[in-house]
Amino acid sequence: MSHHQTIRFSVNLSYEQYLKVYQGIAKTISVVSDDGRHVVFPAGNIQPFLTKQGINGHFEMELTPLHKFIGIKKIG
Repeated sequence: MSHHQTIRFSVNLSYEQYLKVYQGIAKTISVVSDDGRHVVFPAGNIQPFLTKQGINGHFEMELTPLHKFIGIKKIG
């Protein structure tokens, strides 16, 4: 039986840094997960968490066993 995979990571992006997504300069976010893996994902996946201060916090991403994106939530 296959289980979903979760990846936990922190993000600290200023509003100006995230603006590069809207400007077409950046399309992905690259982070190092809590367990040391380098993870790259579409910037739009984390857009719901954008505030005037940017995107800051600890997040958990859920993936299928085949690494397909399911969702992301802020955990801290």
